[in-house]
Amino acid sequence: MERDIATVYVNLLDEGTPTIRPTSAEVLGDNRYKLLPTDWYDPEDETWEFLPGSIVTCERIRTEKGVSALLAVKQVE
Repeated sequence: MERDIATVYVNLLDEGTPTIRPTSAEVLGDNRYKLLPTDWYDPEDETWEFLPGSIVTCERIRTEKGVSALLAVKQVE
């Protein structure tokens, strides 16, 4: 069975300015997404608000470029 994948943005902590990082996430339904690591994910370099493998809910936001995007806002499992 093929998984549905979406792009979800995650807040980065300890960056000095508000920063979000896009990553892939498996769509689980009911506004739940399982975050997947990017190919370049390095926990020594970036501190994600929600770690890869976390199941989160999202809110729709507008990026600085005016694009509608999903932002992880709460870990649910």
